[in-house]
Amino acid sequence: MPTILITGGHKGIGLEATTRILERGGFDVIMAGRNLAEVDAVARTLAARYPERIETVTLDLSSLASVHTAAVAVQALVRDQRVTPLQVLILNAGAQFMGPPQYSVDGYEKTFATNCLGHFLLLNLLLEHIQDCGRVVFTASGTHDGKTMDGKMVGKPVEPDAVRLAEDGKSGKPLPWGVRYSTSKLCTMLYAYELDRRLRTKGSSIQSIAFDPGLIVETGLNRSAPAIMQQLMRTSLANRLFKVLGVTMGSLAFSGNALARLAIDPAFAAASGKYIQSSSGQLIEAHSSAMSYDLGRAKKLWADSAVLVGLGMCPREGNKEIE
Repeated sequence: MPTILITGGHKGIGLEATTRILERGGFDVIMAGRNLAEVDAVARTLAARYPERIETVTLDLSSLASVHTAAVAVQALVRDQRVTPLQVLILNAGAQFMGPPQYSVDGYEKTFATNCLGHFLLLNLLLEHIQDCGRVVFTASGTHDGKTMDGKMVGKPVEPDAVRLAEDGKSGKPLPWGVRYSTSKLCTMLYAYELDRRLRTKGSSIQSIAFDPGLIVETGLNRSAPAIMQQLMRTSLANRLFKVLGVTMGSLAFSGNALARLAIDPAFAAASGKYIQSSSGQLIEAHSSAMSYDLGRAKKLWADSAVLVGLGMCPREGNKEIE
Protein backbone atom coordinates (compact mmCIF):
# COMPACT_ATOMS: atom_id res chain seq x y z
CA MET A 1 0.00 0.00 0.00
CA PRO A 2 1.87 3.13 -1.18
CA THR A 3 1.55 6.61 0.33
CA ILE A 4 0.30 9.84 -1.23
CA LEU A 5 1.36 13.23 0.13
CA ILE A 6 -1.00 16.05 -0.78
CA THR A 7 -0.63 19.72 0.08
CA GLY A 8 -3.89 21.50 0.75
CA GLY A 9 -5.69 18.15 0.87
CA HIS A 10 -8.07 19.29 3.60
CA LYS A 11 -10.16 21.77 1.59
CA GLY A 12 -11.42 22.56 -1.91
CA ILE A 13 -10.37 20.28 -4.74
CA GLY A 14 -7.64 18.91 -2.49
CA LEU A 15 -10.23 17.50 -0.11
CA GLU A 16 -12.28 16.15 -3.01
CA ALA A 17 -9.17 14.43 -4.38
CA THR A 18 -8.21 13.04 -0.96
CA THR A 19 -11.71 11.65 -0.48
CA ARG A 20 -11.76 10.01 -3.92
CA ILE A 21 -8.35 8.43 -3.26
CA LEU A 22 -9.53 7.01 0.06
CA GLU A 23 -12.76 5.75 -1.50
CA ARG A 24 -10.74 3.81 -4.03
CA GLY A 25 -8.60 2.35 -1.26
CA GLY A 26 -5.10 0.95 -1.28
CA PHE A 27 -3.25 4.18 -0.42
CA ASP A 28 -2.05 5.73 2.82
CA VAL A 29 -2.39 9.52 2.82
CA ILE A 30 -0.35 12.32 4.35
CA MET A 31 -2.21 15.63 4.44
CA ALA A 32 -0.01 18.73 4.71
CA GLY A 33 -1.37 22.15 5.59
CA ARG A 34 -0.57 25.37 7.40
CA ASN A 35 -3.28 25.17 10.08
CA LEU A 36 -2.62 21.78 11.70
CA ALA A 37 -5.72 21.93 13.91
CA GLU A 38 -7.88 22.36 10.82
CA VAL A 39 -6.05 19.61 8.93
CA ASP A 40 -6.28 17.25 11.92
CA ALA A 41 -10.03 17.81 12.22
CA VAL A 42 -10.55 16.85 8.57
CA ALA A 43 -8.23 13.86 8.95
CA ARG A 44 -10.22 12.58 11.94
CA THR A 45 -13.45 12.82 9.96
CA LEU A 46 -11.94 10.88 7.07
CA ALA A 47 -10.34 8.30 9.36
CA ALA A 48 -13.78 7.50 10.78
CA ARG A 49 -14.98 6.59 7.28
CA TYR A 50 -11.99 4.87 5.68
CA PRO A 51 -9.59 2.16 6.94
CA GLU A 52 -6.44 3.57 5.31
CA ARG A 53 -3.84 5.28 7.44
CA ILE A 54 -4.13 9.08 7.38
CA GLU A 55 -1.34 11.21 8.82
CA THR A 56 -0.92 14.98 8.97
CA VAL A 57 2.05 17.36 8.96
CA THR A 58 2.33 21.09 9.42
CA LEU A 59 3.35 22.86 6.22
CA ASP A 60 3.44 26.60 5.62
CA LEU A 61 4.58 26.82 2.02
CA SER A 62 5.54 30.48 2.41
CA SER A 63 8.21 29.50 4.97
CA LEU A 64 11.31 27.64 3.82
CA ALA A 65 11.99 26.50 7.39
CA SER A 66 8.48 25.03 7.59
CA VAL A 67 9.02 23.18 4.32
CA HIS A 68 12.25 21.67 5.63
CA THR A 69 10.51 20.63 8.86
CA ALA A 70 7.61 19.09 6.93
CA ALA A 71 9.96 17.11 4.68
CA VAL A 72 11.77 15.71 7.72
CA ALA A 73 8.41 14.82 9.30
CA VAL A 74 7.30 12.95 6.17
CA GLN A 75 10.54 10.98 6.08
CA ALA A 76 10.10 10.14 9.77
CA LEU A 77 6.56 8.83 9.18
CA VAL A 78 7.93 6.44 6.57
CA ARG A 79 10.97 5.47 8.63
CA ASP A 80 8.83 4.72 11.67
CA GLN A 81 6.46 2.67 9.48
CA ARG A 82 3.48 4.82 10.36
CA VAL A 83 2.92 5.02 6.59
CA THR A 84 4.28 3.10 3.65
CA PRO A 85 6.93 4.55 1.27
CA LEU A 86 5.98 7.63 -0.72
CA GLN A 87 4.58 6.97 -4.18
CA VAL A 88 2.79 10.18 -5.18
CA LEU A 89 3.40 13.85 -4.43
CA ILE A 90 0.42 16.14 -5.19
CA LEU A 91 1.56 19.77 -5.13
CA ASN A 92 -1.91 21.22 -4.88
CA ALA A 93 -2.08 24.06 -2.35
CA GLY A 94 -2.12 27.60 -3.66
CA ALA A 95 -3.19 31.11 -2.75
CA GLN A 96 -4.01 34.52 -4.12
CA PHE A 97 -2.99 37.63 -2.19
CA MET A 98 -4.96 40.63 -3.35
CA GLY A 99 -3.81 44.18 -2.84
CA PRO A 100 -0.23 45.38 -2.32
CA PRO A 101 2.57 42.82 -2.10
CA GLN A 102 2.95 40.89 1.15
CA TYR A 103 6.19 39.21 2.14
CA SER A 104 7.03 35.84 3.64
CA VAL A 105 9.19 35.29 6.72
CA ASP A 106 12.07 34.79 4.28
CA GLY A 107 11.43 38.19 2.70
CA TYR A 108 9.96 36.91 -0.58
CA GLU A 109 6.75 38.12 -2.19
CA LYS A 110 4.11 35.85 -0.71
CA THR A 111 2.36 34.70 -3.91
CA PHE A 112 5.61 33.48 -5.42
CA ALA A 113 6.84 32.11 -2.09
CA THR A 114 3.65 30.13 -1.49
CA ASN A 115 2.71 28.95 -4.97
CA CYS A 116 6.22 28.36 -6.30
CA LEU A 117 9.21 28.33 -3.97
CA GLY A 118 7.58 26.28 -1.21
CA HIS A 119 6.51 23.51 -3.56
CA PHE A 120 9.81 23.66 -5.45
CA LEU A 121 11.75 23.09 -2.23
CA LEU A 122 9.41 20.36 -1.00
CA LEU A 123 9.75 18.57 -4.34
CA ASN A 124 13.54 18.70 -4.23
CA LEU A 125 13.65 17.45 -0.64
CA LEU A 126 11.32 14.50 -1.24
CA LEU A 127 11.82 13.40 -4.84
CA GLU A 128 14.52 10.86 -4.00
CA HIS A 129 12.07 9.24 -1.58
CA ILE A 130 9.38 8.67 -4.23
CA GLN A 131 9.19 5.04 -5.32
CA ASP A 132 9.66 3.79 -8.88
CA CYS A 133 6.70 4.51 -11.18
CA GLY A 134 5.60 7.25 -8.80
CA ARG A 135 4.01 10.52 -9.81
CA VAL A 136 4.32 14.23 -9.11
CA VAL A 137 1.16 16.19 -9.93
CA PHE A 138 1.25 19.99 -10.04
CA THR A 139 -2.01 21.91 -9.70
CA ALA A 140 -1.51 24.64 -12.29
CA SER A 141 -4.06 27.02 -13.84
CA GLY A 142 -5.23 28.20 -17.24
CA THR A 143 -4.44 31.72 -16.04
CA HIS A 144 -0.80 31.00 -16.91
CA ASP A 145 -1.63 31.69 -20.57
CA GLY A 146 -2.17 35.37 -21.25
CA LYS A 147 -3.72 34.67 -24.65
CA THR A 148 -6.67 32.80 -23.14
CA MET A 149 -9.66 34.36 -21.41
CA ASP A 150 -8.44 32.74 -18.20
CA GLY A 151 -5.23 34.74 -18.35
CA LYS A 152 -6.83 37.92 -19.61
CA MET A 153 -9.38 37.93 -16.81
CA VAL A 154 -6.77 37.70 -14.05
CA GLY A 155 -3.89 39.50 -15.71
CA LYS A 156 -1.40 38.56 -18.41
CA PRO A 157 1.64 36.86 -16.84
CA VAL A 158 5.03 38.50 -17.12
CA GLU A 159 8.52 37.10 -17.56
CA PRO A 160 9.02 34.19 -15.11
CA ASP A 161 12.09 35.74 -13.50
CA ALA A 162 12.37 34.13 -10.07
CA VAL A 163 14.53 36.85 -8.53
CA ARG A 164 12.32 39.64 -9.84
CA LEU A 165 9.16 37.88 -8.67
CA ALA A 166 10.59 37.14 -5.23
CA GLU A 167 11.55 40.79 -4.78
CA ASP A 168 8.43 42.30 -6.36
CA GLY A 169 7.46 45.66 -4.89
CA LYS A 170 10.67 46.22 -2.96
CA SER A 171 11.96 48.64 -5.58
CA GLY A 172 9.90 50.13 -8.36
CA LYS A 173 6.22 49.68 -9.07
CA PRO A 174 4.82 46.33 -7.90
CA LEU A 175 2.95 43.99 -10.19
CA PRO A 176 -0.86 43.86 -9.93
CA TRP A 177 -2.01 41.00 -7.67
CA GLY A 178 -3.60 39.15 -10.60
CA VAL A 179 -0.37 39.25 -12.59
CA ARG A 180 1.54 37.94 -9.59
CA TYR A 181 -0.89 35.01 -9.44
CA SER A 182 -0.95 34.19 -13.17
CA THR A 183 2.84 34.40 -13.35
CA SER A 184 3.17 32.05 -10.39
CA LYS A 185 1.07 29.53 -12.34
CA LEU A 186 3.27 30.00 -15.42
CA CYS A 187 6.21 29.14 -13.17
CA THR A 188 4.34 26.04 -12.01
CA MET A 189 4.00 24.92 -15.63
CA LEU A 190 7.70 25.52 -16.25
CA TYR A 191 8.62 23.52 -13.12
CA ALA A 192 6.42 20.60 -14.21
CA TYR A 193 7.91 20.43 -17.70
CA GLU A 194 11.48 20.92 -16.52
CA LEU A 195 11.05 18.18 -13.92
CA ASP A 196 9.81 15.83 -16.64
CA ARG A 197 12.88 16.57 -18.78
CA ARG A 198 15.23 15.99 -15.85
CA LEU A 199 13.52 12.73 -14.91
CA ARG A 200 13.64 11.45 -18.49
CA THR A 201 17.34 12.35 -18.75
CA LYS A 202 18.01 10.27 -15.63
CA GLY A 203 15.96 7.36 -16.97
CA SER A 204 13.53 7.70 -14.07
CA SER A 205 10.10 6.04 -14.13
CA ILE A 206 8.55 8.87 -12.08
CA GLN A 207 5.94 10.96 -13.90
CA SER A 208 5.55 14.77 -13.76
CA ILE A 209 2.05 15.99 -14.69
CA ALA A 210 0.55 19.50 -14.82
CA PHE A 211 -3.17 19.84 -14.09
CA ASP A 212 -5.54 22.75 -14.63
CA PRO A 213 -8.71 22.24 -12.55
CA GLY A 214 -10.45 25.12 -14.30
CA LEU A 215 -12.14 27.99 -12.53
CA ILE A 216 -14.07 26.53 -9.60
CA VAL A 217 -16.41 29.06 -8.08
CA GLU A 218 -17.14 26.84 -5.04
CA THR A 219 -13.59 27.03 -3.67
CA GLY A 220 -12.14 29.60 -1.33
CA LEU A 221 -9.17 30.53 -3.51
CA ASN A 222 -10.36 34.14 -3.47
CA ARG A 223 -10.60 34.16 0.33
CA SER A 224 -8.51 37.34 0.44
CA ALA A 225 -11.14 39.12 -1.66
CA PRO A 226 -13.93 41.19 -0.07
CA ALA A 227 -16.80 39.06 1.25
CA ILE A 228 -19.27 40.41 -1.32
CA MET A 229 -16.93 39.39 -4.17
CA GLN A 230 -16.57 35.90 -2.73
CA GLN A 231 -20.36 35.56 -2.56
CA LEU A 232 -20.85 36.78 -6.13
CA MET A 233 -18.21 34.33 -7.41
CA ARG A 234 -20.28 31.42 -6.07
CA THR A 235 -23.55 32.36 -7.79
CA SER A 236 -24.97 30.47 -10.78
CA LEU A 237 -25.11 33.77 -12.67
CA ALA A 238 -21.35 34.22 -12.31
CA ASN A 239 -20.83 30.64 -13.46
CA ARG A 240 -22.89 31.19 -16.61
CA LEU A 241 -21.16 34.50 -17.32
CA PHE A 242 -17.72 32.95 -17.09
CA LYS A 243 -18.73 30.22 -19.54
CA VAL A 244 -20.06 32.78 -22.02
CA LEU A 245 -16.80 34.70 -21.77
CA GLY A 246 -14.84 31.54 -22.63
CA VAL A 247 -13.27 30.91 -19.23
CA THR A 248 -12.17 27.30 -18.64
CA MET A 249 -14.65 26.03 -16.07
CA GLY A 250 -14.24 23.19 -13.62
CA SER A 251 -16.28 22.03 -10.65
CA LEU A 252 -15.40 20.89 -7.18
CA ALA A 253 -16.58 17.31 -7.71
CA PHE A 254 -15.27 16.78 -11.25
CA SER A 255 -11.94 18.56 -10.85
CA GLY A 256 -11.27 16.95 -7.46
CA ASN A 257 -11.93 13.52 -8.92
CA ALA A 258 -9.74 14.37 -11.90
CA LEU A 259 -6.87 15.32 -9.59
CA ALA A 260 -7.24 11.98 -7.82
CA ARG A 261 -7.22 10.12 -11.12
CA LEU A 262 -4.05 11.86 -12.27
CA ALA A 263 -2.42 10.71 -9.05
CA ILE A 264 -3.45 7.04 -9.06
CA ASP A 265 -5.33 5.97 -12.22
CA PRO A 266 -3.32 3.59 -14.47
CA ALA A 267 -4.80 5.46 -17.44
CA PHE A 268 -2.37 8.31 -16.66
CA ALA A 269 0.70 6.16 -16.09
CA ALA A 270 2.34 7.67 -19.19
CA ALA A 271 1.17 11.28 -18.83
CA SER A 272 4.51 12.76 -17.85
CA GLY A 273 5.23 16.10 -19.47
CA LYS A 274 1.58 16.62 -20.34
CA TYR A 275 -0.88 19.36 -19.42
CA ILE A 276 -4.26 17.94 -18.45
CA GLN A 277 -7.22 20.28 -18.19
CA SER A 278 -10.66 20.02 -16.59
CA SER A 279 -12.99 21.88 -18.92
CA SER A 280 -16.79 21.88 -18.55
CA GLY A 281 -17.00 18.29 -17.38
CA GLN A 282 -14.34 16.89 -19.70
CA LEU A 283 -10.76 15.91 -18.91
CA ILE A 284 -8.57 16.74 -21.90
CA GLU A 285 -4.92 16.94 -22.86
CA ALA A 286 -4.37 20.59 -23.71
CA HIS A 287 -1.64 22.83 -25.09
CA SER A 288 -0.22 25.29 -22.60
CA SER A 289 1.20 28.71 -23.44
CA ALA A 290 4.13 29.09 -25.82
CA MET A 291 6.25 30.54 -23.00
CA SER A 292 5.64 27.47 -20.82
CA TYR A 293 7.53 25.29 -23.35
CA ASP A 294 10.58 27.57 -23.42
CA LEU A 295 13.59 25.46 -22.39
CA GLY A 296 15.83 28.41 -21.56
CA ARG A 297 13.26 30.06 -19.32
CA ALA A 298 12.58 26.77 -17.53
CA LYS A 299 16.26 26.09 -16.85
CA LYS A 300 16.83 29.63 -15.58
CA LEU A 301 13.73 29.54 -13.37
CA TRP A 302 14.86 26.21 -11.90
CA ALA A 303 18.41 27.40 -11.26
CA ASP A 304 17.33 30.74 -9.76
CA SER A 305 14.70 29.05 -7.59
CA ALA A 306 17.33 26.64 -6.29
CA VAL A 307 19.45 29.59 -5.18
CA LEU A 308 16.50 31.38 -3.57
CA VAL A 309 15.55 28.33 -1.46
CA GLY A 310 19.16 27.54 -0.58
CA LEU A 311 19.54 24.19 -2.32
CA GLY A 312 23.14 22.98 -2.47
CA MET A 313 24.27 25.74 -0.12
CA CYS A 314 23.64 24.15 3.30
CA PRO A 315 25.04 20.93 4.79
CA ARG A 316 21.54 19.90 5.92
CA GLU A 317 20.72 16.30 5.02
CA GLY A 318 18.72 15.98 1.80
CA ASN A 319 19.32 19.63 0.89
CA LYS A 320 20.39 18.97 -2.67
CA GLU A 321 18.95 20.12 -5.96
CA ILE A 322 17.60 17.59 -8.47
CA GLU A 323 20.21 17.58 -11.20
